[in-house]
Amino acid sequence: MSAGKHFITDAKTLVKDSLHGLTIANPHLSFDEQQKVIFTKDLANLRKAQATIFCGGGSGHEPAHAGFVGHGALTAAVSGHVFASPTSSQVLSCLRRVYSEEHGTLVVIKNYTGDVLNFGRAVERFKSECVNHGKPLPKVAMVVVDDDVGVVNPNDDEEGGVGRRGLAGTVLVYKVAGAHAAGGGTLEQVKASAEYVVSHTFTIGCALNAASVPGIGMPRSLQDNEIEIGMGIHNEPGFATKELQPASVLVPGLVDHIINSAQFKGACPGGTGRVLLMVNNLGATSNLEMGLVTKIAAETVQERGFTLERTFTGTYMTGLAMPGVSISLLVLPEDASERTKLLALVDQPAYCPGWINQSTVADAGSTDESAEGPVVQIKAAGDPTWEKAISEAYSNVVEEEPQVTLLDQLMGDGDCGQVLLSGATAIHDAAKNKQLPLNDPPAALARISSIVEDAM
Repeated sequence: MSAGKHFITDAKTLVKDSLHGLTIANPHLSFDEQQKVIFTKDLANLRKAQATIFCGGGSGHEPAHAGFVGHGALTAAVSGHVFASPTSSQVLSCLRRVYSEEHGTLVVIKNYTGDVLNFGRAVERFKSECVNHGKPLPKVAMVVVDDDVGVVNPNDDEEGGVGRRGLAGTVLVYKVAGAHAAGGGTLEQVKASAEYVVSHTFTIGCALNAASVPGIGMPRSLQDNEIEIGMGIHNEPGFATKELQPASVLVPGLVDHIINSAQFKGACPGGTGRVLLMVNNLGATSNLEMGLVTKIAAETVQERGFTLERTFTGTYMTGLAMPGVSISLLVLPEDASERTKLLALVDQPAYCPGWINQSTVADAGSTDESAEGPVVQIKAAGDPTWEKAISEAYSNVVEEEPQVTLLDQLMGDGDCGQVLLSGATAIHDAAKNKQLPLNDPPAALARISSIVEDAM
């Protein structure tokens, strides 16, 4: 669970210090400390070669957005304070820096009030500035990302509520747009690619708790047995708080929420099609759990009749150290040619720390046989003496497990009792179900050894 403890020196300088650290670890990046703008060191060359792209927003969503600055993705990113939009002056400074007079610039904005106002105002200020200085109207385009389908009220868009927020789908937007720009696409073409991803990407998140904010602490907390569906990346409330379910129930429910939403159905009227899946770590979910969520999400998508063309899993857009995940589905074009073009943009490597480039190799065929040992034939048989010993040993382990667990919690990682119980249970069940050659002690011990290895 999120706690109110942080690695921090001064909350006021945390964002700048973090961005400095990003540039130290990634020497292709430069940092305008005053405006909190990260940009590629070869920016002057990029402006001449291609349409440029930038995004931004409040900090606390790392690696978004500064972690996606690099060839094949963003040209620059501007950061505000934690969970706060950058000012219009910061955005204007970033736009001035990255604007390509020859090719134009695309501005990617997440659908939050502060971002929409400040980025939009900065673009208008830049246009006015250029015209007032005798320059032609600049070629600047904007797209607003609103992939969220987990808003509190499904009718928010129509009723003037909070609206659909920009979530992890934003990363897919500027990944595709960045690849298109790097490949020589015009501003109009790059914007069209971005707009397709915006209108065909749908995301829902869930969290086991809110995230602690450095210098502030926990805004609210869930009970240990609760999960919130639709929690936003700034700790915004979701649409349902419910009892925590097994992942095998929870994850299919999230996928179903997406594909049953009006927005998804509008983009995929046939109810089936080809999709891209992104499973995003909201900040504090272990890689072990991420693997499970990815497996179940992928299986569910396919069980619902969709063809899964690509699957991405990792940490793309966080809510600080929020213990949660989000699931995004991008509906791919029905036209095979258009689908191939879009997937080529997705597959094109991006040279930035935040994007995980997938490795592909040719399938050389199965080599499973080489990993198998000789087949051992086991003739199960019972034996009263063995069965009594196994039963008594099992009962002893069950009785002593809590004490063993307690001792291991004091001295180790606390799992010793449970591990012992797992092994004892497996042996007990095998004996009970007549799966051991108990009339042959060497064979019985060999089989028990294998069972223990598998169970523990």
